[in-house]
Amino acid sequence: MVDAVDGAIEQITANRLPHYEPYGWHHWPEHPWLAYQFRRGLGETQEGGGTVSEVFLAASRMIPGSLESWHAEWMRIADQNWTRGLDEEKIGHTRTAMNCFLRAADYYRQAEFHLEPTDPRRLPTFEAMEACSKKFISYLNPPGEAVDIPYEDGKPICGYFVRAPFPGAKLPVLICMGGLDSIKDEMWFMQAHGALQRGISVLMIDGPGQGGTLRRHGVAARHDTEVAIGKVIDWLEQRDDVDPARIALCGSSLGGYYAARAGCYEHRLAAVISHGAVWDVHEMWGDKGEDFGLAMHIKWVMGAPTMKAAMEKAKAFTLKGHLEHMKCPYLILHGGYDVLTVTAATKARDYALAHGVNVTFRIVTPDETGAEHCQHDNPTIGQELLADWLADLFGIDQPSLLKTSFNPLV
Repeated sequence: MVDAVDGAIEQITANRLPHYEPYGWHHWPEHPWLAYQFRRGLGETQEGGGTVSEVFLAASRMIPGSLESWHAEWMRIADQNWTRGLDEEKIGHTRTAMNCFLRAADYYRQAEFHLEPTDPRRLPTFEAMEACSKKFISYLNPPGEAVDIPYEDGKPICGYFVRAPFPGAKLPVLICMGGLDSIKDEMWFMQAHGALQRGISVLMIDGPGQGGTLRRHGVAARHDTEVAIGKVIDWLEQRDDVDPARIALCGSSLGGYYAARAGCYEHRLAAVISHGAVWDVHEMWGDKGEDFGLAMHIKWVMGAPTMKAAMEKAKAFTLKGHLEHMKCPYLILHGGYDVLTVTAATKARDYALAHGVNVTFRIVTPDETGAEHCQHDNPTIGQELLADWLADLFGIDQPSLLKTSFNPLV
């Protein structure tokens, strides 16, 4: 195993040509933040979030380092897939239309990513992504649902509920959430698809500080995520197709903190997964200034005007003094060459073990691929690892389950 270096996301490698690193394909070494996001988009092609050739074609047209060029070229292939999807839908080519809508959703996500929060293009691009996702899930069998979960007056938590395509009156459910920049629509490529394949329904959500809940309603992040997750569980328990004894929560990236914190105090959760662990947000980013590559997102998500103010709020975002209250089984799944930090994962593991938490710790190595942050270089292995752990915990007999499948579409 290669020893990871915390903070590698900002490092410009000696090799300035496109090349492979322990964390995956490094397309623009002189622009490591853009190379990281490109690696993310490239990896998600294997879960339906694009095609390899389209993604490389878009990159070939981009001006390296230009955020406007980044936006324009992702928009070009997103629009092409959206239009083609609508055309194929009209003539009954449903599977092709679904594929196009799923690709377009991920391309719009990339196109939106680097726009400033006040950019008038940001919300329309985000909602174009949602339109694609809604089209895609509407054709699943059984159809997925776009839902608004009561949270604050007039400010719901938005999400997508998709029932696993297997028999059973009440099925287990995985609540899927992102982190600082990942949103409900990206959860298909990072968590949800694998859970559905193993008989676990999914609820992909935008919590406080995320996705539509932030963009439409201005709801900033909060450290006590058990409050929002409690509302989500209340909603799930009202459904007649959910097994309330088998509700799990997975959070990716900063969501690794969100999920763990919720699990410390929301004891209706049967399992928690930190898909990318975060031990202490202030410890990780407290010395970062306005020039940090994630500064725009951090300030927006935290509802703060400056990085200094955001990091003051971030002091409450720590698992120290809380993780000992975790009662359910806990999985930490982390890339062995995570370009943000590996240290956070080991600190969370050590603290959990010291306080008697039933923790499983899985590091994904460069030789396996998937060593990048949240397995962005190979999201399929990330989904396999987290979904198999959860299926085993829930007692799902996968060989028998797969013989009962009634839906070939997922």
